[in-house]
Parts: sequence; C-alpha cells; structure tokens
Amino acid sequence: MNTPDLEKNKAIIIQFDKACIQQNNEAALDELVSDRVINHAAHPGTPNGKESFHDFLNALHAGLSDIRVTALRQIAEHDLVVTQKVISGIHTGNFFGIPATGKPISFEAIEIIRLENGQYAEHWVQSNMATVLGAIHN
Repeated sequence: MNTPDLEKNKAIIIQFDKACIQQNNEAALDELVSDRVINHAAHPGTPNGKESFHDFLNALHAGLSDIRVTALRQIAEHDLVVTQKVISGIHTGNFFGIPATGKPISFEAIEIIRLENGQYAEHWVQSNMATVLGAIHN
C-alpha cells in the first residue's frame, strides 16, 4: 500500500473519532463501520457487530458530556491502523453503572482497526477504562 493510501486510512480513524466518539453521529457510524464488522472488544454476551459500536457510544454519551478524543500517535501498515488515544469528558450521567460525579475523567486506549473499502472491518482495543471506572467508583 502506498503512503497516500496509508494516510487516507489514518484519516478514516480520525474521522470516526471526531464524528462518532465525540459527537455520537449515528449516520457517520453507519457510513464508516461495515455491516460485517467483527468487534473483538465486545463484551461476552453482547452484540459483536455494528450494534456493539452503537451500544458503546450510547453508553459513553449517557455517562459523559463534552467528550474529546486526542490521538497521541498512529501507525498504519497494509489495511491496519493502530491509534493510541485519550478519551476524556465530564462524568455527568450514569457511566457503566457508576452514578454521575461531575468530575472530569479520561482514559487511554490503544486500538487496532482493520479497514476494508474505507470502513471498519475488524476492531481490537486495550484500554485503562476499567481502572478509571474503579477509581471514580471508590
């Protein structure tokens, strides 16, 4: 894959972060995520496909306001993009079972996305969100 294609792939991830994570834009999510996506980060017993992205983003926006995504670094090779990012917001609602505290929170994630035809085809993520949730819960 040539450099312009790799840069285009990185831009797709940034577009998703801004439109979907920050703004919870469902039309953008439907455009950027394949109907056949495999979400390796979906919790056991929950939907694995595109619905898992909708569910996570709806839960994120129910618990946080003023959500911001900051990409710290990106690496692209072939059809994969790895992004290290920070997601932050104000804890103004129920956030995965934890009542609002009104405090700012942030968590870091390292995501691997496999793209196919300009859409998310596979998704893997490791984050410290559980640790952050544990800290605000105590």
